[in-house]
Amino acid sequence: MLIKTTGFSASMPFYLDYMIHIRNRQEIEIIRRNALMVTATLTEVAKAIRPGITTKALDTLAETFIRDHGGIPSFKGYGPPHSPFPASLCISVNEQVVHGFPGNYEIKDGDIVSVDCGFYKDGYHGDHAYTFAVGNVSPEILQLMRITKESLMLGIVQAKEKNRVGDISYAIEYHTAKLHGYGVVRELVGHGVGKNLHEDPQVPNYGRRGEGKRLKEGMVLAIEPMINLGTHRVYTLEDGWTIVTADGKPSVHYEHTTLVGKLRGEALSSFDPIEAAERQNPELNTGHLISAAPTANNA
Repeated sequence: MLIKTTGFSASMPFYLDYMIHIRNRQEIEIIRRNALMVTATLTEVAKAIRPGITTKALDTLAETFIRDHGGIPSFKGYGPPHSPFPASLCISVNEQVVHGFPGNYEIKDGDIVSVDCGFYKDGYHGDHAYTFAVGNVSPEILQLMRITKESLMLGIVQAKEKNRVGDISYAIEYHTAKLHGYGVVRELVGHGVGKNLHEDPQVPNYGRRGEGKRLKEGMVLAIEPMINLGTHRVYTLEDGWTIVTADGKPSVHYEHTTLVGKLRGEALSSFDPIEAAERQNPELNTGHLISAAPTANNA
């Protein structure tokens, strides 16, 4: 995810490539492979996550898996030289929105845990995120998870030739804020992804239909709604990275690496293996998996 900006800022922890790229078939297949390696990594996390495990242990598991498969963690060491991101995963728990540091925190029953991961190989990145519910999570939060995931799928539907970025943004905002009253984070946005982890265009989760940069077939985007149960307002902790909700209420984050198509968008990453692993892990709550929205494969 990218901190929204109209120009490069020294305080911005990510470098943004301001060029919009149209990828050829070979490039798209490399990005697809890497995005699916992120899926595979998140599936390993889904198998391991449970009360009592530390976020650092999950990060170690993921980094080992990525390197064993010939990849490089996209996030580790990323950012400004004076304050690079220290881990392979962003693990954000409960009121943490994104960029949480893995550490000695032990996952607890009732936590929701957002895990964001990048995989770099053969010159391209895959970028993908998923939120897990551990144990006894309230129906209110399970609904937030389900609606946020649905909004991602509805955004992907709009990732097609001749649409504009605002069509994606509006679809996400309408489903989350307008229909359900959730807080749509404004300071953080999706982005293009490819040779650089963060490329143009920026893809906000709020906006107006028909506005923003025009989409072209072959663009690859990281579409990633970050939706709060309460206020949309957020702030950054003293570590300079971890972003939390202003009211302390939970936040949910889902993301797909998405190909802009002629008639519809296509998720190059997949939730299917992750959801299968969720269902096999008795420590995870799968009450959020029922959805009436289109899936990534038929978006």
